[in-house]
Amino acid sequence: MSVQEQHTAGPPARASLINDPKARGLFYQILLVSALVALGYFIVTNTLDNLERQNIASGWDFLSTTAGFSIIQALAPYSETSSYGQALFIGFLNTLLVAVIGIFFATIIGFIVGVARLSNNWVISRLAYCYIELLRNIPLLLQIFFWYFAVLRAVPGKQEKWSILFGLFNLNITGLRGPKPVFAPGAEFIGYALIIGIITTIIVARWARKRQDATGQQFPTFWTGFGLIIGLPMLAYFFSGMPVSLDYPVFVETGPKLQRGFQLGTGFNVIPEFLALTAALALYTASFIAEIVRAGIQAVSHGQTEAAHALGLRSGLTLRLVVIPQAMRVIIPPLTSQYLNLTKNSSLAVAIAFPDLVSVGGTVLNQTGQAIEIIAIWMAVYLSLSLITSAFMNWYNQRMALVER
Repeated sequence: MSVQEQHTAGPPARASLINDPKARGLFYQILLVSALVALGYFIVTNTLDNLERQNIASGWDFLSTTAGFSIIQALAPYSETSSYGQALFIGFLNTLLVAVIGIFFATIIGFIVGVARLSNNWVISRLAYCYIELLRNIPLLLQIFFWYFAVLRAVPGKQEKWSILFGLFNLNITGLRGPKPVFAPGAEFIGYALIIGIITTIIVARWARKRQDATGQQFPTFWTGFGLIIGLPMLAYFFSGMPVSLDYPVFVETGPKLQRGFQLGTGFNVIPEFLALTAALALYTASFIAEIVRAGIQAVSHGQTEAAHALGLRSGLTLRLVVIPQAMRVIIPPLTSQYLNLTKNSSLAVAIAFPDLVSVGGTVLNQTGQAIEIIAIWMAVYLSLSLITSAFMNWYNQRMALVER
């Protein structure tokens, strides 16, 4: 066909919708979504019908009903006259507290053990290796039992105590006791000063990073931040008339035997269930984090270390300024999974009667019979915590990612 005939023949005929890949793909996606919606509708309606036939009430009205049971650790106001909703909120706060503190200590211990695993000192390296292999191969539930029944049950009884840190803290079967801060009017200025110090430290750190990128000159960000975060609240404390005092736990050593021990309402008390659960979660998760840190450090080219040494950097500075920042790109993704695992593993607290969300929810379920609602709350809370943790770690991972020029 000549060029002129091709121009006069018109555009080629369009393919039919059946043979169009985009049209077929859209059709199958609509079909899949419709099937999922139909399946969900069937499950919901079938569940409601079964509950109605068995005379099981459904709904959320039970959350405003009086709970009628006590909780041994409450981070918010709670009593037996509080509602089921308040009880579940207390359980959520306890779960959040265990997750945050467990992640904090697991990260610190994991990084220390991971670096020690690569130490040139044979003793330190072997000790780190034994720690990792021992703790990560013992089931977490058994470790929780070990800390609760073997370790914390071996401490003195209610009428005795062990003094720790020159008597500042005391330990016995009732828990770890120490001085409790008491805030008087004017203490809010200390909190304001702390917030200002943190915000100022962040601003200074960003300015110092830009200044170093532009000029190569370093700024003492750590000590500046330390002075702002510690110094400003201390100044606010003295200028506001020292409105914070300490309430020390009172221990009665004389008198009838049943009345000996710590007086209620004095000092603070960390219950043994919380100590056992947090210790087990932190040490168990740290063994996995240590291996992640070791793998991340070994993923950094050895030439980076040699170049840093050639510039005169000591081993400690080389590790902190050269190796660890590059290793974080390998460490962060699997580290996120360990944070999620620790948060979900905190549900094992029910084994030692620590009042986390699952334990408190189980009590509410037994009293009300609202199984669907309680399980839905469990799933929604753990899913939300996991998504928030993942979103934060993904944001941090993007900041640590290598930027191509």
